[in-house]
Amino acid sequence: MTKTVTRTINSHTELDALETVEMSYGEALRDALRSQMKKDETIFVIGEEVGLYGGIFGVTQGLYEEFGPERMIDTPISEAGFIGAAVGAAITEMRPVAEIMFTDFAIMAMDQIVNQAAKIRYMFGGKVEVPLVIRIPTGTGRGAAAQHSQSLEAWFAHVPGLKVVMPSTPFDAKGLLISSIWDNNPVIFIEHKMLYKATGPVPKDEYCIPIGKADVKRQGEDVTIIATLMMLHTALKAADELAAEGINAEVIDPRTIYPLDKETIIESVKKTNRAVVVHESSKTGGVGGEISSVIMEGAFDYLDGPVLRCAGLDVPIPFTPDLEKIVVPDEKQIIDAVKSLL
Repeated sequence: MTKTVTRTINSHTELDALETVEMSYGEALRDALRSQMKKDETIFVIGEEVGLYGGIFGVTQGLYEEFGPERMIDTPISEAGFIGAAVGAAITEMRPVAEIMFTDFAIMAMDQIVNQAAKIRYMFGGKVEVPLVIRIPTGTGRGAAAQHSQSLEAWFAHVPGLKVVMPSTPFDAKGLLISSIWDNNPVIFIEHKMLYKATGPVPKDEYCIPIGKADVKRQGEDVTIIATLMMLHTALKAADELAAEGINAEVIDPRTIYPLDKETIIESVKKTNRAVVVHESSKTGGVGGEISSVIMEGAFDYLDGPVLRCAGLDVPIPFTPDLEKIVVPDEKQIIDAVKSLL
């Protein structure tokens, strides 16, 4: 972690003791970029429409005017090209933050990400570092259809050498992006496109959140719900409905799926004896299977029932809004899963 970021915050519960400001998810990301770019000229942003236009979802608005075209670099429509350029810059002691418009388009740069960025430090015996952040909007909710709505985090988590970060709140987004910028390994930083306007408290003073540390967003003793990105908010709503019926769910946000905070998840399940894993991506091969295995390996003797998964259907994402909603889990599915365990 950079020496210039002195405050480390592990959990949202620490916000009560800090002076905060209400900020949107997108504003929190922009604030993280701006604050770190002011400190270090080796940090720059590269991607399609990140400069003059301000980013496809507006995250980089205003940064072009502040830092100019040399540090807010608009590129041609070639993910392979600008991710390759970012990898090259990273290994020459720059700290690029690359933005891919949609997670679906990362497929065009998988050779640069999987075969180059993820492997270089290992193949050079640790003598070459790759301090690269790749920001990727993901998920459903905008009627963008099958080629602009996928959730592919499990692909990246499967690749040794990559860290995979998935913040669900403005507080997490800012603190984790700062940590990611100063990490000397390539970080896939996944943002849900329906969270950019979501607001929440963010500390006024600069801070970072450790990569690989989960956050217990809601305390409970009857069941553990582990949920990522938008599904965290769906899970919290489901937990509120369950609480009205006397069922107290503990809700955990992993925040990073690689490295995964296994200890926090296992300790929670040992307390509640039941677990439901929720994510938007397709069920088959999704991160829910990995988290379920972690629970089985670390807390099997404590379980009072099977680990259940609420996940996206194994289908391409439909364009039609009504069908799109059916593809991803909702509160009712989570509530039904919890009640089946009880």
